[in-house]
This record gives sequence, C-alpha cells and structure tokens, in this order.
Amino acid sequence: MTTILPYALPAAALLPPNLPLYGCPVPAGFPSPADDHQEPGLDLSRHLFRNPASTFLARVVGDSMTGAGIYAGDLIAVDRARTAHDGSIVVAVLDGEQTLKRLRQHAGRTWLEAENDHYAPLEVHAEARLEVWGVVTHVIHALADQPRVRGNASARR
Repeated sequence: MTTILPYALPAAALLPPNLPLYGCPVPAGFPSPADDHQEPGLDLSRHLFRNPASTFLARVVGDSMTGAGIYAGDLIAVDRARTAHDGSIVVAVLDGEQTLKRLRQHAGRTWLEAENDHYAPLEVHAEARLEVWGVVTHVIHALADQPRVRGNASARR
C-alpha cells in the first residue's frame, strides 16, 4: 500500500519565493541556457498551487501508484479545496488507514484503485468510513542522480 507522510507546514511555506526562469526553451542537447535569456524569477508556489492555503506537501511511502508516475520518496502536492471525482488521485483515509489511490465511482459503487497490478482495488462498502483528504495535483521526484527513498514493505497492502 502507498501511504504518505504529511509535512506540518503549508506547501507554499516550504518553497523559496522565487526561482530563476530562463526565457528561451531548452532543447535536448543544448549545453546551457545563456544568462541574457533569464527572465524575472518564477514563484513556484503560485505556479504549482492553485489554492496555497489549502495545499500541503507529503512524502510517498510504498509502490502502489508507480503506474501513475508516483514513486516511494516522491513529494506530492495535495489540494484540500478541490473536489475529488471519478479518476482523481486522492489522499484518503479508509477505516482509519491513510492511503494514496485513484478514486473510482461508478453505478453507485466507490473503490480506491492502485496503479500497480500487485494491488487489488479496495471497494468502499456501505459500512466503511472513507474520508478524502484532498486531490493530488503535482508530483515532485528526483531524477537519476538522486537516490530514491525506498518505501517500507510493511506499509504495503
């Protein structure tokens, strides 16, 4: 099962206010952008978070969402102000257990679906308690030069 480790601060407080932004596209193979193409800084919080006050970052643990490009050690931005709908990737609590899954709703049925064939869908029965904490809007992960944090195998379901 994939779970998350939320941060205590709002997402906007975790990022620097401005990052350099180069005005020209960077084609593959171009050695480095020239300084004379630099534009005013980019506010990454404003770019990534539509609702900064209701958005939090969390670290992913587990491998149930690898098919959606979400891996153990990634940071996800979760917007609590967005309404989840069929197909949304959500952070949810099902019967007291936190999870990261795709929300599926069809013909009056609801289930949480992993993006990894090793995990069966979790149907939400009438007696179950499901609380959706928010909708995942962005994934931030390191590329090859950064080692990945491996998920805890005991946290999988």
